[in-house]
Amino acid sequence: MADNGPVLEMTRGEFEELVAEALDRIPPELTRLMDNVAVFVEDEPPADDPELLGLYEGTPLTERGEWYAGVLPDRITVYRGPTLRMCESREDVVAEAEITVVHEIAHHFGIDDARLHALGYG
Repeated sequence: MADNGPVLEMTRGEFEELVAEALDRIPPELTRLMDNVAVFVEDEPPADDPELLGLYEGTPLTERGEWYAGVLPDRITVYRGPTLRMCESREDVVAEAEITVVHEIAHHFGIDDARLHALGYG
């Protein structure tokens, strides 16, 4: 990994607040459609993908059938460490957290990475 200089300092609590603010900016017509999903903040992603900013784990709404009942919530995780390492300012973190949250929520709706890239959420 390249040395990008000093890493931006931000407590986990501050980062969690930015993620919550990003969630608050999701249009209500979309959040009403979200079903059985929880959002978490973790400090670091899995060791095999150290630059991962976010991860969606679950069954997208488009793939749920009659069998879908009584299951644990889908999980969206936003990773603080890689986000802070790639950002130069608090404003960058705000923007990146919002992009990451939208990206992972899109997966919940069954939108794949290729479509997200086409929409500008690379």
